[in-house]
Amino acid sequence: MLEQVKKRVDRSDEIDRLMTDPAVASDPQRAAALMRERASLAKWVVPWRELDTVRRQKADAEAMLASEKDPELRAMAEAEAAQLAPREAGLLKHFEEMILETDEESGRSVIVEIRPGVGGDEAALFAAELLRMYVKFAERRGWTASLVETQYSGEGLKYGTMSIEGEDVYKHLRYESGTHRVQRVPATEASGRIHTSTATVAVMPQAEEVEVAVTDKDLRVDTFSAGGPGGQHVNKTQSAVRITHLPTGIVVSSQTQRSQIQNRKLAMQWLRAKLYEHQQEQLAKQRRDLRRSQIGSGDRSEKIRTYNFHDNRITDHRIAFSVHNLAEFLEGDISAMIQKLLEVEREEKLKRLAADGKK
Repeated sequence: MLEQVKKRVDRSDEIDRLMTDPAVASDPQRAAALMRERASLAKWVVPWRELDTVRRQKADAEAMLASEKDPELRAMAEAEAAQLAPREAGLLKHFEEMILETDEESGRSVIVEIRPGVGGDEAALFAAELLRMYVKFAERRGWTASLVETQYSGEGLKYGTMSIEGEDVYKHLRYESGTHRVQRVPATEASGRIHTSTATVAVMPQAEEVEVAVTDKDLRVDTFSAGGPGGQHVNKTQSAVRITHLPTGIVVSSQTQRSQIQNRKLAMQWLRAKLYEHQQEQLAKQRRDLRRSQIGSGDRSEKIRTYNFHDNRITDHRIAFSVHNLAEFLEGDISAMIQKLLEVEREEKLKRLAADGKK
C-alpha cells in the first residue's frame, strides 16, 4: 500500500524539480498541466511527511528503550512510543481509505454509447429507455448530460452517444458497461408472450488533454548540408537538421532555413505535432479496445443486468443484487444499484490490499 503512496509523493517531488527547469517555465501549456497534476497529488504529500516524522520519532524512542538504563528516561521513551503508535496507525488507516477511494480515472467525465442488441424494434425501444435513464440520473446528480449523436427509428434508438460531465462521473458509471437485458411483453405482442431483448452500453472516460513532453535523451539530432536550390551557402553549411525520436522511431527534418537554429526549431515543432498525433492514435486504439471489451456481442447470454417487467425487478448478475422499483429505476433512480456496486468494489480492493500486505 505504502508503495502506491510513495509513487505519488515521488511524482510530486519530480514535478517540483521540473518546474525549476527553464524549458518547462517557457512552455505555459506544459507548466499549467504539471501544476494541475501537482495539485491533485498534494493531499498525499502532507500525511506522508507526517508519517515519516512519526516513524523516525518512534524508532528513536524504541532505540532508547532498548539501550537506556535510566528508569526515568526509559519511562519517557516508553510514553513517547505509546503516544506515537496510534498516530502511525491512524495515518496508515488514512492512506488505506484514500487508496480505496482513489482511482486515476474515477474523477473523469465520460462518453456513454448505447446501441440496441438482439430483439429488433423492442431492443431499439429499450436502448432509448436506457439513454433517457442515464440522462435522468445525471440530472439527479447535478451533472451535465449532452447528447453528442443520436439516430432514431420511430420511437426506438438505433445509436446514441452522449457526454456526461461532472464530479466523479466515471466512478459512478463505470460498471454500467456491458449488455443490459429486458424481459417484458411488447406493446405489439397480441398473445401476451414475454420477449427478451438486449442493448449494449459502453462507458468510456473522457481523455485528458494530451501533453507532449520531449526530453533530450529521447532524441538523436543530425545535421547535414541542405540540398536543392540556394547557392553556395546551402551546399556548404551544415544548416539542415534531422531529428529522430528514439522511443517511437519518428523522424523529421528541416532544411528550409539558412540557420541551423531555425531549422531545429521548425523540426521540433513538427516532431511535437507528429508525437501528438501518435499519442492520439494510441489513445483512440485504447478506447476502441476498451469499448470492445465492455459491450461484448450484445448476445442475450452476455448480460450484466436484467430488467424484468413481470416481477418489477432489476437484477445485476455480477453481484447477485436486485431492486424492485423498475419504473423509478428507468426514471434515473439507480443510486441503490450503483452504491451496491461501489461497495463490492471496495470489498475487492480491501482483499487485494490485504493480499499485498501478506506478500
